[in-house]
Amino acid sequence: MGYLFISVLVNSNSELIRLINNAIKNDLSSRNPTFMCLALHCIANVGSREMAEAFASEIPRILVAGDTMDSVKQSAALCLLRLYKTSPDLVLMGEWTSRVVHLLNDQHMGVVTAAISLITCLSQKNPDEFKTCVSLAVSRLSRIVSSASTDLQDYTYYFVPAPWLSCKLLRLLQCYPPPEDGAVKGRLVECLETILNKAQEPPKSKKVQHSNAKNAILFEAISLIIHYDSEPNLLVRACNQLGQFLQHRETNLRYLALESMCTLASSEFSHEAVKTHIETVINALKTERDVSVRQRAADLLYAMCDRSNAKQIVAEMLSYLETADYSIREEMVLKVAILAEKYAVDYSWYVDTILNLIRIAGDYVSEEVWYRVIQIVINRDDVQGYAAKTVFEALQAPACHENMVKVGGYILGEFGNLIAGDPRSSPLVQFNLLHSKFHLCSVPTRALLLSAYIKFINLFPETKTTIQEVLRCDSQIRNSDVELQQRAVEYLKLSSIASTDVLATVLEEMPPFPERESSILAKLKKKKGPGAVSVTELEDSKREGGELNGGGDRGPDTAAMAASNAAGPATSSASVNDDGFLRDLEQPTETSDSLLVEGSGDLDSAPPSEDPAPPLSEADELLDKFVCKNNGVLFENQLLQIGIKSEYRQNLGRMYLFYGNKTSVQFASFTTSVSCPGELQPQLNVQTKPVEPLVEGGAQIQQVLNIECLTDFSDAPLLNIKFRYGGALQNLTLKLPVTINKFFQPTEMTSHDFFQRWKQLSQPQQEAQKIFKASLSMDTEVLKAKVHLLTHVLGAVFS
Repeated sequence: MGYLFISVLVNSNSELIRLINNAIKNDLSSRNPTFMCLALHCIANVGSREMAEAFASEIPRILVAGDTMDSVKQSAALCLLRLYKTSPDLVLMGEWTSRVVHLLNDQHMGVVTAAISLITCLSQKNPDEFKTCVSLAVSRLSRIVSSASTDLQDYTYYFVPAPWLSCKLLRLLQCYPPPEDGAVKGRLVECLETILNKAQEPPKSKKVQHSNAKNAILFEAISLIIHYDSEPNLLVRACNQLGQFLQHRETNLRYLALESMCTLASSEFSHEAVKTHIETVINALKTERDVSVRQRAADLLYAMCDRSNAKQIVAEMLSYLETADYSIREEMVLKVAILAEKYAVDYSWYVDTILNLIRIAGDYVSEEVWYRVIQIVINRDDVQGYAAKTVFEALQAPACHENMVKVGGYILGEFGNLIAGDPRSSPLVQFNLLHSKFHLCSVPTRALLLSAYIKFINLFPETKTTIQEVLRCDSQIRNSDVELQQRAVEYLKLSSIASTDVLATVLEEMPPFPERESSILAKLKKKKGPGAVSVTELEDSKREGGELNGGGDRGPDTAAMAASNAAGPATSSASVNDDGFLRDLEQPTETSDSLLVEGSGDLDSAPPSEDPAPPLSEADELLDKFVCKNNGVLFENQLLQIGIKSEYRQNLGRMYLFYGNKTSVQFASFTTSVSCPGELQPQLNVQTKPVEPLVEGGAQIQQVLNIECLTDFSDAPLLNIKFRYGGALQNLTLKLPVTINKFFQPTEMTSHDFFQRWKQLSQPQQEAQKIFKASLSMDTEVLKAKVHLLTHVLGAVFS
């Protein structure tokens, strides 16, 4: 009862701990197995650093002592594991290492099971120190696999000998490469073949526990086969075994089979075997009821894709996109875009695929995707005319996504002359088609279209008068948006005073982009989540034909034509000739600072370990300015600028954070974390993407946050940023501008419907009232003046 009281009620920081430690020491030295087990259980339950300091050197001695009872050894192994997880720096095995490893040969299966948990954890941190465990683990596994269910009666679970120990042994072996000793390796291969053979045998019991135990061992064995990736025969057999599970009635088995086959698809030995199951996987993508299984099916299609089946897989993924779950659409779009680019048989197919992608899932086509198609079209002369014709036809649809308008504006502005000979796509028809979309677009897209218009004046002088009238109208040169107003004024002036030669020089065609890694692939790598297959592995194993010609990626930095960039209204028109058209495609920000541009990082820095700092004193003030807007600069000091762009739909939101290094010195160990304090935890779900740990001087990195509102909330999530600048740790915490009003959705209804609903709100629980004091004093005269002014404004509007 005393130990139970301590374990449940005594805090690890209590002053009683020292007295308790003395009592525990007495029990550990008592040699009474019951007292020793109780003491070890208490140490593990409390698990404080003070207890680790007191007993970390004593417990290994008890664990390996020859006269220690088996039950005490089990408790000692698990107690040591607990202390190692909480205070790894205090649990030093040293001289006990070899004796702990040899516990794998212990006669008692319970001791082996407990010891292997400890050894696996230690091996993950210090593999070289414990590498002698491999041969012992193989030997123990061989004895279990070759035994009958009657040989280990006390540890046989529904006719499966020691399933938990078998799984742990296989998991331990995954910490190491294949054994170098030929005899050990041969014995291990025999074990794996035996496990695969037993999976084909008729079940010895119809109970689900029997099949669960068998399948647990089988999947761990397949994971080990994949980890080694050195036995072609075993890899193909594993693939065939997983293929049988693809149509199993158990959803979990189908999920695990798809997940494992994703990794098998990256092996040169089993890729062809995986491809034989393409029809089954496509059927799973279409018919599975569980969204997680459908997502794994999409991952597997992406992994098994090559030049022989690219068109079929891309077509199936496009077809599925029309009904795909919202949670996986963006990742599906990225995968389709990558496959279409990597395995394009001809460039016209690639253009058709991307435009179809925008048509089907335009909301989920990120800027990287349509940047990429523009870059490839610019770099390939043979596809420019086809792209202009295809995008012109796409823009004729009554409902056209804004991303399609962006692509159309850019391509027609650069290559509209290639289709101008057809009366159906004459210069004036092209202009009227683009301008018909102008008033339906956002400000950045309008800015891009204005740039396309000035390009038209250079390509088609006959459109000059019409376009100048558009630029001259009040809605442009007196536009409330400074960027649009400035473009209209500068482009109008440029078209009026510049000679034909000067205009042709300033508005010349974009040069080809340099060869670089596709930013789409980089974005997909960042989106990899728990359980997902490593995109790096898949790409490294599928380097068949490389990128399409023109794989450059200048993204938002390559603006053409814009006399002023969307993030900096004060830019002079003198920069027109040095910029590229794609500056119009920048992420919209509300700052004139040019820090928010694409950056890169290195993955070798260690993150700072200091606790997060408390929120800044001005955190609430910074938060308030985002209540009614979604884009802008969240924070800025002499070192760092944080920009923000967010969008919300129903109870879901997505936020883009841009971290800009304002100095010329590299930020090292750059880490961010988002937390939901207190009551906010069950109210808001925030998922973050990792950031690059190095931020070069003058560079910027982006982070994506997915937000789900579970119920109403009042607090804001906290964003903690840590990095090292000149060796000094910088640690700051801000409040993220996520407020309940972001998730509100407007509803349109007639006045009759509104009052009918209003009258139905008669229950006591449907009414709430709260009276609170204003934080600032109220000036009644000022209030009267504002109300008076508002009355006049409303009167003028409705008169």
